[in-house]
Amino acid sequence: MHTRRAAVVYNPVKVPLDRARRAVQEQERVHGWGESRWYETSSDDSGRRAAEEALAGDPTVVIVAGGDGTVRTVAEAVYETGTPLALLPAGTGNLLARNLGLPLNDVEGSVAAAFTGETRGVDVAVAELEDEDGTRRTRTFLVMAGIGLDAEMAENTNALAKKRLGWMAYVAPIARSVIANQLFHLDYRVDGGRTRSAHAHTVIVGNCGTLTGNMLLIPTAKVDDGLLDVVMLRPKGRFGWAGIGTRLTLQGVAHRSRLGRRMIRLAPDLQALAYAQGRRFEAHFETPHGIELDGDSFGLVVRARITVRPGALQICIGDGGD
Repeated sequence: MHTRRAAVVYNPVKVPLDRARRAVQEQERVHGWGESRWYETSSDDSGRRAAEEALAGDPTVVIVAGGDGTVRTVAEAVYETGTPLALLPAGTGNLLARNLGLPLNDVEGSVAAAFTGETRGVDVAVAELEDEDGTRRTRTFLVMAGIGLDAEMAENTNALAKKRLGWMAYVAPIARSVIANQLFHLDYRVDGGRTRSAHAHTVIVGNCGTLTGNMLLIPTAKVDDGLLDVVMLRPKGRFGWAGIGTRLTLQGVAHRSRLGRRMIRLAPDLQALAYAQGRRFEAHFETPHGIELDGDSFGLVVRARITVRPGALQICIGDGGD
């Protein structure tokens, strides 16, 4: 009989390791599992190598302890194997956990969810990226891909600032980007529709809709609907940014109730926010632009093709998921 065993991939900078080890050992004892194996990420490899080593041991579940970037990297290695992933949130945003309704500051509860066997399928977004020299890469993400402001935040906010300041570390790059308010040109297409041209400050392709601070960026985004949600931010000056900020904050508050969600659906469109939805998003940029996936920078690209694989990753939810 195969011994049930967990593998833990962890970011040593972010994870309360002693507490996590105690919680894992307790669950092993309660459920009669074998001793878990631990795999540390490194500064030059955010989790891919550790995830592959973990999978080589044929674990029952992979617990990933870290932020959204670590989760993204491990999920990229894991999702095609069918092995479920359990989240031990330990980052700045923890957006996937937030959008799944999982606890953010409960080490014991997060670990316990890994041993229950209860899972939920979530969509995996696949991004095919092309550099200016024609080099192509394929990466996956679970939360959001961003071109513009989002990518600048990922590129210009260092790990130490995020560790010390949390979400406040993003204030400076946001402020710089808002003040500059530079728009870029792109040609894009959703599914098999016609190619359109636009000028935008930021383009975000989301699998999840809620940001930290309970700001609801994409009201229609769901992690398991088999669809991608695209939003373009195209403000005209600082008043345009003020309108965007007000709308996102109000959406976050209203989304908590049934009446509020109905009000969001009936609210007039805001010209500075353009939304689209589909299974495939393709874009070509007139000049190379930075792109980020789940908070990590992937450099400059001239083309991006993003598709979705519905329900491709199983996430352990225990009793805490939505």
